[in-house]
Amino acid sequence: MSLRFVIVAGPPSSGKTSAMLHTIAHLKKSGMPVAACKIDCLETADDRRYRQLGIPVAIGLSEYLCPDHFYAVNLEEVWSWARQQNAEVLILETAGLCHRCAPAVEGCLTICVIDNLVGLETPKKIGPMLSTADIIAITKGDMVSQAEKEVFRDAVETVNPGARVIHVNGLSGQGSLALKRAILATRPLEKITGQALRYSMPAATCSYCAGETIVGGSFQMGNIKKIDFGESESCCKK
Repeated sequence: MSLRFVIVAGPPSSGKTSAMLHTIAHLKKSGMPVAACKIDCLETADDRRYRQLGIPVAIGLSEYLCPDHFYAVNLEEVWSWARQQNAEVLILETAGLCHRCAPAVEGCLTICVIDNLVGLETPKKIGPMLSTADIIAITKGDMVSQAEKEVFRDAVETVNPGARVIHVNGLSGQGSLALKRAILATRPLEKITGQALRYSMPAATCSYCAGETIVGGSFQMGNIKKIDFGESESCCKK
């Protein structure tokens, strides 16, 4: 059975879940079987919000592991679970990304949710999470002026000029119909196994990954990078 695999990511409190709740409601009205999975670090209550829609919901908490790597190593398991639910659309929302990683996978529709209040520099800071997305959903547009909306959109499009930008209101649901249509226009995947991440994850194999808690060079092993202060001073002089 094929599956439309939709990956949703974005900074904390950007409105990811609210935007997707409205979108899933539209999909359900069309008779589309939907399942949702939420990946988080330590705790989440978003599964309760998804369950209110009467759809199958799963949660994955990375706990002591890097949430980005936890997400990547569980993609096959999430795919299998969604198929067992007879879903034709899977919404995989991840909130654990460190902003250096990117969840986008080839063949999957990837939506980056970002809000108008985070500041003009944020689109650059979250880098590949935004730059590799297919759709950028901008929320909280009702809390800024039209001029501010346009300036922020320009900042977003500078980082990812190829993405489709959709303004979404997490309260009223405005814009969620466009998200639903984009999801339905996505070609279903036959399998997730063998698909490639669009951006490699950083190495994370140091002593702190293994549980070390003591500060100091003699306690550090593995893949370690130190600050180049000469490089910092050079940047300040430019």
